[in-house]
Amino acid sequence: MGTGTAEAGELTPGARKVLEAASTLFYERGITAVGVDLIAKEAGTTKKTLYDRFGGKDALIAAYLRERDRRWRSWLTGWLEEHAAAAGPRARLLATFDALAEWTRRHNPRGCGFVNAAAELPDPAHPGRRIITDQKLWLRGCLYELAVEAGAADPGRLADELMLLHEGATVLRGLALVDDPVARARALAEQTLDRAGATR
Repeated sequence: MGTGTAEAGELTPGARKVLEAASTLFYERGITAVGVDLIAKEAGTTKKTLYDRFGGKDALIAAYLRERDRRWRSWLTGWLEEHAAAAGPRARLLATFDALAEWTRRHNPRGCGFVNAAAELPDPAHPGRRIITDQKLWLRGCLYELAVEAGAADPGRLADELMLLHEGATVLRGLALVDDPVARARALAEQTLDRAGATR
């Protein structure tokens, strides 16, 4: 467990406390502003536990991002199953914005945790960067599959455009510059689907 490669489901109770404390602090205060001393204090544990379980701060950052990625994927797929399982692909594409709206309301008051982390992790070799990239590629892949099913003339372009709307809405939500940006992005997505010929 000291290698920093343990999955969230394999964590000991002490390691789970460390990860939960780090996740809250990293998102609310920023990755570079939070040190291991504060994480250990908030977790009610020792730095030795942190290092024994995760190997260091970089591995803990990666674990934080991996867990956030798992939660977002589960949230989005679960939302589509619960709210749009019987709908067509076009309706499911729009439902991704409904899922995003509720996610940002509950879990993303400071904007996208992955975008925020990317701004603080400029080194492409950092273990967290691959997780961030994979998360965004996963979402783009989901949008692409639905775009194909919806009969879009150019599903790749449609997926890119919807991805831009998703990401832009999330960033603007965090900056509080636009009133209800996710709802506005959803309305623009409807127009985009019309232009793309996504009618199913």
